[in-house]
Amino acid sequence: MIFVDIQKELEQFTLDVKLHIQENEFIVLSGTSGSGKTTLLRVLAGLEDTKGFIEVDGETWNSKTKKLPTQKRSIGFVTQDYALFENMSVERNLLFAQNDKNLAKELLELTELTSLKHLFPSQLSGGQKQRVALCRALMKKPKVLLLDEPLSALDAKIRLKLQEELLVLHKRFHLTTIMVTHDKNELEKVASRVVYIERGKVVSKKEQQEQRVLQFVKKQKNKLVFESQNEIFYFDLEKENILEQIVLYK
Repeated sequence: MIFVDIQKELEQFTLDVKLHIQENEFIVLSGTSGSGKTTLLRVLAGLEDTKGFIEVDGETWNSKTKKLPTQKRSIGFVTQDYALFENMSVERNLLFAQNDKNLAKELLELTELTSLKHLFPSQLSGGQKQRVALCRALMKKPKVLLLDEPLSALDAKIRLKLQEELLVLHKRFHLTTIMVTHDKNELEKVASRVVYIERGKVVSKKEQQEQRVLQFVKKQKNKLVFESQNEIFYFDLEKENILEQIVLYK
């Protein structure tokens, strides 16, 4: 179980998040760009300071009197830029994180990288690099896996394949996974629960939709109606709120 109750002043708003996450959940953080999702991941990883409280499986990671260093937190963190060691082979990248050849062998097999284990990152495709990054993040058998849009730079076919592999790894290693994504299909495929964040706060799905539509309307300025897939929104531009929302069942 993860308990989060944190407050962090950002440039345009305060990140103020209260969140309970069950063990082995696959949480997806959804929200507009700049809403605080990546900052929340970095706070959980101990890469940014925050006020408030974080507890993971009974261990305090952050409080008024304590901040557990990043290296002592049981986390794996994967971003979209891979961050691999270019002078090391695939296998050495994994073993550098933790010298466990049996675990490295299992991870390489699960992600279909065994035949590539002696290659260097410069010889790999984007999808292969991201597989290596995922494997390396799991070498210390973390309790929590943090994923910051890890698949966003990949093409659709590779993304689908890696989404499946993510779910396999999540279940195989009994992880609690927290992932940021802007991809609706990805969200629906992997998430056991979606947490919507707007301007630093956890909101309902309806509130998030309103925020997204208001941002669109502000850009369009002269448009009073916005249609999104199966919904039509009508606006009061002066008050910046939604007068009426009609859900269309197609």
